Amino acid sequence: MKKFFLLILALTLIILTACSGNKDEGTENLDELKMLEVEFEVPEKADVGETILLKAVVTYGDEKVDDADEVNFEYWEEGNEDDSTTIESTNNGDGTYTAEITFERDGVFSIYAHTTARALHTMPKKSVIVGKGDVE
Repeated sequence: MKKFFLLILALTLIILTACSGNKDEGTENLDELKMLEVEFEVPEKADVGETILLKAVVTYGDEKVDDADEVNFEYWEEGNEDDSTTIESTNNGDGTYTAEITFERDGVFSIYAHTTARALHTMPKKSVIVGKGDVE
């Protein structure tokens, strides 16, 4: 009976050792995970009637993404998100996507850079103060 118990114990240890022998394989896959990132550039302030440049620099890991599925800019006056406007960007072919907008009144406007690439979606948000900012 002791021999049978020792045999089962030895087989169990061999199986457990064999299954745990490649611990590094799981961590190698973690090192390979890449994130879709967007560096969204917007001026903090603008004058009424001034045309401003919206710029999104899209990267996936260390590589610039020059073939994003979508990069659109959605903007609205703060407190009025239901009345938003979406404009398409221009793909500059170097990982940057740009568009121009002009605000015709004072206010604080929020802007999303809706970005889809490599089956991932992200939407960083920035704000711009136009003219005197909040109008009460």
